[in-house]
Amino acid sequence: MDLSNAHFPMQNKKISVIIPAYNEAENIGDVISEIRLLHPDFEIIVIDDGSDDNTSEVATQAGAIVYQHPYNIGNGAAIKSGMRVASGDILIFMDGDGQHDPNDVARLLEHFPEYDMVVGARRLSGHTSMTRAFGNKIYNWLGTYVTNFPIKDLTSGFRAIKTEIANNFRYLLPNTYSYPTTLTLGLLRSGRSVKYIPIMARMRKKGTSDIKLVRDGARFFMIIIRICTHYSPMRIFLPVSLCMFALGLIRYIHSFLTEGRFTNMSALLFVTSVIIFMMSLISEQISQMRFERRGHRSPLQQTDGGSGNEKPQAPIT
Repeated sequence: MDLSNAHFPMQNKKISVIIPAYNEAENIGDVISEIRLLHPDFEIIVIDDGSDDNTSEVATQAGAIVYQHPYNIGNGAAIKSGMRVASGDILIFMDGDGQHDPNDVARLLEHFPEYDMVVGARRLSGHTSMTRAFGNKIYNWLGTYVTNFPIKDLTSGFRAIKTEIANNFRYLLPNTYSYPTTLTLGLLRSGRSVKYIPIMARMRKKGTSDIKLVRDGARFFMIIIRICTHYSPMRIFLPVSLCMFALGLIRYIHSFLTEGRFTNMSALLFVTSVIIFMMSLISEQISQMRFERRGHRSPLQQTDGGSGNEKPQAPIT
């Protein structure tokens, strides 16, 4: 696809491709070569997250700019390191295992500047197993509930995003595989525009994925809850409050019909529901004040806790 004919004036914008990699020596070279063949002008940055193999050497030989972590910190940490050093106006995040097709990059970019972020949504057959596909369905449902927006692939690591917006959310991103979840929920809950386009993920060429279903699945769930309470606490507190109230009502009806009295348990459940509801109101007000205060800060002040000028180790040349 000719990017110069896209609605977004790509010829005036610099594109940076950020690829986190951990022990991907068998795959990373082919990934970089495919991208360079299709888009020779793109800046390709590989963050070697403390690999035990020669991932860095292979990536360098393929023509990428390579930065190394001194040890394995996490996929999300690699993404944040890439965001710090990238010079492009738009950032593209891709996996280093060959599952994302570089031919789909142009399809992501053609939706700018109308959208702030464009995500490649995998089809059902694009998941490595039916169990993982079912788990992603649950995450998509939870994400849709949190954001009130139809999320088609909450955990997809293949996406393009405007650099300024990505850097404003960098402080929220965890160091783990949960960064796509955090970034998606953060943008949607703050009123940014997100678009999903269907893609067909390829089978991993070599090696095996180090994502564990139970461990990382629980982590994704906690990330959803954390981001929800960060942006809209009532989406979590209110259902819990209503549940407590309903249990109290059921308990009261049962005790009234069987014992003819109002029990202490019913009172406890009713009081608990009121307390949780009042906590949700307070949390909602705190959340709104925090983001109103943050809205008055310039983008240069909105860093991930440091000075904003941190750089990872110098690139390998």
